[in-house]
Amino acid sequence: MQSHFYAYISKIRWLQRWGLKRNTVQENVMEHSWEVATISHALGLIKNRYFGGQLDVNAIVVAAMYHDCSEVITGDMPSPIKYHSSEITRAYKSIERQAERELLCLLPEDLQDDYAPVIIDSEIPEDHRVIIKSADTISAYIKCRMEMAAGNHEFAKAAETIKAKLDAIEHPEVQYFLATFSHSYALTLDELLTK
Repeated sequence: MQSHFYAYISKIRWLQRWGLKRNTVQENVMEHSWEVATISHALGLIKNRYFGGQLDVNAIVVAAMYHDCSEVITGDMPSPIKYHSSEITRAYKSIERQAERELLCLLPEDLQDDYAPVIIDSEIPEDHRVIIKSADTISAYIKCRMEMAAGNHEFAKAAETIKAKLDAIEHPEVQYFLATFSHSYALTLDELLTK
């Protein structure tokens, strides 16, 4: 049997994020997924090392890599629209769940049980989803700060909203990551090399 699964999900590189905003630097879903995976990796390790966690960090990273793959079917829905009303949110979440199932069905049947725990949101353990969602939020905040540093004030409100969301997260690994790593994102390569 031939499967189109990987050829299909590779198309996420053509999906641009932040579609309703003027961007100084475009970001596609594939790039974003890599960043969320690396931040998830850090958050999981930080939680295990410093805050008594017992997370399967490798499972979290794999789920983070796939966390937006359903967007190859749904497209990237901007957050202000996705969460505009409870009816839109509910409808979009239903579409996302259906897209996850359709992607899973592209795999050979013998592999579907192996992929379900990283593709189907409801099958990802809750403590893993918390890490991935936190990493997703951190990634969005970093993007907003980068755009603001480039003089693009179109991201000012999003930066404010996302920062408030991060401040409200009561997971110490998130605050540790922000305090330890987030400030460096604003530095140029020259500045990084001289620090």
